[in-house]
Amino acid sequence: MQTRWLALAGRSPAAAALGAELVARWSEPHRRYHTLDHLAAVLAAIDRLEAEAADPVAVRLAAWFHDAVYDGRPGWDEERSAWLALARLPRCGVPAARVAAVARLVRLTAAHDRLAPGDADGAVLCDADLSVLGGDGYGDYAARVREEYAHVPGDLFRQGRAGVLRRLLATPRLYRTPRAYELWETRARANMSAELAALTAAAPPPTG
Repeated sequence: MQTRWLALAGRSPAAAALGAELVARWSEPHRRYHTLDHLAAVLAAIDRLEAEAADPVAVRLAAWFHDAVYDGRPGWDEERSAWLALARLPRCGVPAARVAAVARLVRLTAAHDRLAPGDADGAVLCDADLSVLGGDGYGDYAARVREEYAHVPGDLFRQGRAGVLRRLLATPRLYRTPRAYELWETRARANMSAELAALTAAAPPPTG
């Protein structure tokens, strides 16, 4: 991963140091899903969607930062990750406009529902981040998400997770770019519907 980072950010001492920091962050022991494997998968998905991005470099930089800070606090994690990008990237010689673009893109991944029409880079990043939903490894992904929230009691987790799945399934389309829609939309909806059915079946019967 360090080699891929250097190819993207340059081989200056500052870029090398930042790459090492990012790899260390993505390797933190409390992570179960938001790991280097997830980062590699997002970058691989961006490779497949690159033609639809306006600034593929900014999109890839945002991928490296989008979960660089991860404490399991949705929204807050993305905000802190955006601030990390704002603080670190200028030292690597990244132009100010691109740094701002990276921070904006990182913030979009908090909910994937604030994309403005015509935001090609935002669409590519969000689609890449959600590509796991339409992949063969969905079951492993779901299990790892549960591990990251092991501190949440089962009933509360099922309720919260089911809410997330219902919200995603209610959207007219999960993927904004034509290529991602073609690649993953149908399988993602089937995967999430199956998980939602399992969560519902596992829920305790109502009382009273």
